[in-house]
Amino acid sequence: MAPLSAGALVVFALIAAALTLFVTEWLSPDMTAIAVLVSLAVLEPYTGVPAREAIEGFASPAVVTIVAMYILSAGVEQAGLVDWLAARLATLTRGDENRLLAAIVGTTSVSAGFVNNTPIVAVFIPLVTSLAERYRISPSRLLLPLSFAAMLGGTLTLIGTTTNLLASDISRDLLGEPFSMFTLTPVGVVVLLVGVAYLLTVGQSLVPERIHPAADFTEEFDMDRHLAQLTVRESSPLVGLTVAEALDGGELEALVDETDGVVATADGEAPSDAVDPIDVDVLQIDRDGESFFATATDWPIEADDVLTVRGSKQAVNQFAERYELRQLPRESVTEELLAESGHAGILAEAVVDGESRLLGRTLGDVGLRSRFDVTVLAIRRGDTVIREGFAGVELAAGDTLLVQTPVDEILHLDEEGYLVLTEGPPELFDVIHDEAAPPTLGPRALVPVGILVAVIALAALGVVPIYIAALGGVVAMVATGSLSASRAYDAVSWNVVFLLAGLLPLGAAMQATGGATFVGGLLAGAGTVLPPLALLALFYLLTAVIASVITPVATVVLLAPIAVATAQDVGLSGAPFLFVVTFAVATAFLTPVGYQTNLMVYGPGGYRFTDYARVGGPLQLLLCAVTTVGVAVVWPL
Repeated sequence: MAPLSAGALVVFALIAAALTLFVTEWLSPDMTAIAVLVSLAVLEPYTGVPAREAIEGFASPAVVTIVAMYILSAGVEQAGLVDWLAARLATLTRGDENRLLAAIVGTTSVSAGFVNNTPIVAVFIPLVTSLAERYRISPSRLLLPLSFAAMLGGTLTLIGTTTNLLASDISRDLLGEPFSMFTLTPVGVVVLLVGVAYLLTVGQSLVPERIHPAADFTEEFDMDRHLAQLTVRESSPLVGLTVAEALDGGELEALVDETDGVVATADGEAPSDAVDPIDVDVLQIDRDGESFFATATDWPIEADDVLTVRGSKQAVNQFAERYELRQLPRESVTEELLAESGHAGILAEAVVDGESRLLGRTLGDVGLRSRFDVTVLAIRRGDTVIREGFAGVELAAGDTLLVQTPVDEILHLDEEGYLVLTEGPPELFDVIHDEAAPPTLGPRALVPVGILVAVIALAALGVVPIYIAALGGVVAMVATGSLSASRAYDAVSWNVVFLLAGLLPLGAAMQATGGATFVGGLLAGAGTVLPPLALLALFYLLTAVIASVITPVATVVLLAPIAVATAQDVGLSGAPFLFVVTFAVATAFLTPVGYQTNLMVYGPGGYRFTDYARVGGPLQLLLCAVTTVGVAVVWPL
């Protein structure tokens, strides 16, 4: 085996730094990828990657196709196809858990083979949670299978996942031939059928019930000790002030001068020696049988008003003492009191997804309450619930926020990419889906579906390459009015594009410096002991585990060249090893960070980190056997 070159050592050092950043998330994955690209170009004498080659990833067929498929998926989604499927699902299942699970898994898995699965899962999450609530089924029992089904469906076609397209590019560079539209389908169909059978049988028994089916929001987030009601005494310094005048950055500030007891005036003059703020939010005001949404009313607070507040027991006690308020029994605060009081505020649940504009920002910086009239009551991170000290909480992908908000504001946050709505009162989703008129597919709605079918057919028949067909489909979408140009640009997840383009030159560097050959030689040692089929299975498991820790994109870029080099060192065909890596990165079930849809259901399902391994571990081992044998049969070793 050839000695390790200085260039390979430099590339391995960059890989180690990138993996550290992926795991710690000190930098976002897309920025880490760009940092890798820049480093490879700057260190060209060692890496063998010139600047022009470093940026060629932005024009690679995989990246271009992914951009186009995001836009085509948006056109199909805007046409109402996903909403139509969801409505049919709700009608057909009629509350039976087994039928509902089968419909969710079946519909999602097949759809994900042809349409980007992120919007499919985003639409299905609120549908599933609302149906679960209606029929007294725990949403935890349905959401994890929803995500896993979307991942399984991605193995059906070339356009099923971004990693399939990326693997196709790598296949063209290493083996001289890219994947066709249905190259993966023979094994993908088997993987899908086995995975669906598992989810409907063994998997169903393993999925935990983390959220009680009868729980309302206050029970689900265990808010009983963090919600209270206070009566305003005549002597309270809050009398005569609006809530807005008493709020600063979402927290009530001290209004009483400690020296002489002078109350801040209505024109905003602050007291000379304001005391420390208390972590309490006023949610609503009840007066003579009428309720007011606290952040939206201009009515001044009056004596005998009842204030509903969020805060810990200690904070509420301090608040009541400072402002001369009398506490009422805490058990009187329920979701019904907050959500059905006749004012504009509703309770809703929303998720911070992997593309949210809130990622890495604290609630104190964002100012949801002051800017959008949105009050955060709790944050659920897996099975951990945060109910106080929100100002310093840095939001992460998968966080689920319980909020009190006007309908139009939460819709605005959803549309602008801050949050993804997952659950709320019927009137909220009436606005989105217009449930009074069930979705229908008219002739106009069939145009984008026809465009997508045409793109798939042209690519499958080899008339034009997939990236040309997809770009032509984008032009057709805009030209027919199925999608506006601005909406087309907004539909693209540019962070994914930068992640892909930034990591692509890393594979080239591994080849140029001999790094892939060196690692392949080390692993080839196992090939002298293990039979070929066992070596293939070893690569599947290695890929699945690594993809569950770092991004699947990084995993396929790193391991695909190594897998091919290892196969060639032991005298085997490189194609089966490339295919087994492709299937393994698309089905990384072991953690919530292994795939975007896993993160999307993490909070709404109330899952623990280990739940993914509990349900996905047996499935991963089962698919290891099925995929390894299937690949060896279709692409002989």
